[in-house]
Amino acid sequence: MDRLSETEIKTAMAGLEGWALDGGTLVKRLSFRGFAKATYHANLAAFLGDQSGHHPDIAFGWGYCQVTYTTHDAGGLTAQDFDCAARFDRMCASG
Repeated sequence: MDRLSETEIKTAMAGLEGWALDGGTLVKRLSFRGFAKATYHANLAAFLGDQSGHHPDIAFGWGYCQVTYTTHDAGGLTAQDFDCAARFDRMCASG
């Protein structure tokens, strides 16, 4: 998979809400009022990673879950990172 250009990244970012760029990664941090919902969202990100074969870095604890996508083999962001981020958002919205 090829790394996206800056222009392609800007275009892809326009389709996502609440995600930020941090170097060569795509990051979303969710806040909650407790541990259970943070755990549920971390598990959802892990499940989607398993289903897609594209695994995010996940950090969570009391009150937060952070999901980070990048494609290490490409040395930055690819279309698959943005596809997985959008899929995560859709799953969060439907649940």
